[in-house]
Order: sequence, then structure tokens, then C-alpha cells
Amino acid sequence: MRLTYKDQQAGQGKTSEAFDEMEVRLPRLEPNHRIEQEVVFESDDPAFEGTMRMVWTFEPAGSGAIVTVRAENVPVGIQPEDHEAGMKSTLDYLTAFVEQDG
Repeated sequence: MRLTYKDQQAGQGKTSEAFDEMEVRLPRLEPNHRIEQEVVFESDDPAFEGTMRMVWTFEPAGSGAIVTVRAENVPVGIQPEDHEAGMKSTLDYLTAFVEQDG
């Protein structure tokens, strides 16, 4: 997977200034309920080594769902505030995508 940054800031990417590349495995998928990801960043910087694990769960709530994201083994090079901003952005895009279908 490659994430490319539209508004490039110095040092933003882990693989290069402009993007992050990572290998993503999905060891467990439960349709409409759970997605587990294992993410390995491609970087020469040892601060981004290791396998980050992300667990997404979806619980029905009225006409929508409650989405919970748990991150484990986040590389030390990822600042908590940057990780939180990235997750918020991802959830905002998910909301917009779901709402466009009505």
C-alpha cells in the first residue's frame, strides 16, 4: 500500500518525504464486524521497524455503527498526535464514503 501526501511537509513520510509504503496483511476478517491488519512500514529508519497491529470493530448502533480502532505495537517513530490525526482523517473519510450511499 502507498499513502501519498497532497500537502507535503518536511519529514512527513516514513518511506520518503512525500509518501509512506507499507506491507499490509489481513489475518482476520469478519464481515460487518471486525478487520485485523498487520502493517510493516518500508523505511530505512529503525524508528519505524516492527509490525503494527490494527484492530477495527464495527457494532450496530441505531441506523449506523460504532467504529472502534485499537492500535498495538505502533513504531516509536510515529508520534501519538500524528497517529491520532491520521486515524481521525481515516474515520472522517469512512464517514463521508458511507454517507454518500445514503
